[in-house]
Amino acid sequence: SCRFFTASHETLLWARKDEKAKHTFNYEAMKNGQWPEDFIKKQNLQMRSVWAINTPKTIEKRFGKHPTQKPANLLKRIVLASTNKKDLILDPFTGSSTTGLAAYLFGRKFIGIDTEKKYLDLSIKRFEELEKNLKNKLVL
Repeated sequence: SCRFFTASHETLLWARKDEKAKHTFNYEAMKNGQWPEDFIKKQNLQMRSVWAINTPKTIEKRFGKHPTQKPANLLKRIVLASTNKKDLILDPFTGSSTTGLAAYLFGRKFIGIDTEKKYLDLSIKRFEELEKNLKNKLVL
């Protein structure tokens, strides 16, 4: 409806199995990484908690779309910021598996859960395409 502001933010939650477990934050990667899609991020400065990343690109929705699909650039940044290679990422509401694609791309393990078969099928198509593109040296 046109009676409210359009929601244009996402809230991120970090979780861990044990309260004594340390969380991962890859400070140097976030400070010094190349983030051309984000006009707010200043080079060589600590990354802030507000990011400017556009909605998913049309090409990210070519097999279909999920109503809350996240842009690949957002999930790539989150995966790099909060995990290390071979870490396990659980997405209990995986939808079209943008989180899983970013995890796979950066060498993380991934478990995705969704109750909708059509979105799991969409996820499979997206993973198959990523695998094909990686073999052909194309990137997400």
